[in-house]
Amino acid sequence: MFTGIIETLGTVKQLTRLKDNLDITIESTITNELKIDQSVAHNGVCLTVVEINENQYKVTAIKETLDKTNIGDLQLNDIVNIERAMKLGDRLDGHIVQGHVDQTATCVEASETNGSWLYTFEYNPKLNNITIEKGSITVNGVSLTVVNSQKNSFSVAIIPYTHEHTNFKHFKIGTKINLEFDVIGKYVKRLNELNV
Repeated sequence: MFTGIIETLGTVKQLTRLKDNLDITIESTITNELKIDQSVAHNGVCLTVVEINENQYKVTAIKETLDKTNIGDLQLNDIVNIERAMKLGDRLDGHIVQGHVDQTATCVEASETNGSWLYTFEYNPKLNNITIEKGSITVNGVSLTVVNSQKNSFSVAIIPYTHEHTNFKHFKIGTKINLEFDVIGKYVKRLNELNV
């Protein structure tokens, strides 16, 4: 379980394909605080630490993860958002984030708006995920508030701190990102579909 408040950034140092899996080696300032078997969110994707070597650690993404996220698109030296699992009893500064990406989306607008940034993302509505105005959404692991909610798109406004301390500063039109829709909203939608 995560909060969507990014702790730090990591740099992709090695990518190794093993059958349908992808081993990803990340260099990070928090590597010395990690342990093997620990869950860490990478661009919002929960992956398990399988190896640690000095300031680098390795995680493995399986085919299911590669098919549903942007993790398989990573290249050497790409920057990823990193968050460790929350501790029981910590403040929940973002919202409840599972680290289970629902689908990807594409950035269709990225503009500075007099000190903040506005990003618009389009996603495939056939997967039946929804946003609501002023609801929560997770973009590449970052907990954000939805503005301009549409059937297949939404926007988010980014404060300077978030822009500087996440990989949002590297987004441009065409960037593929990970989306995790609000878990409470997903349950409510499912209950309505079942007419419970």
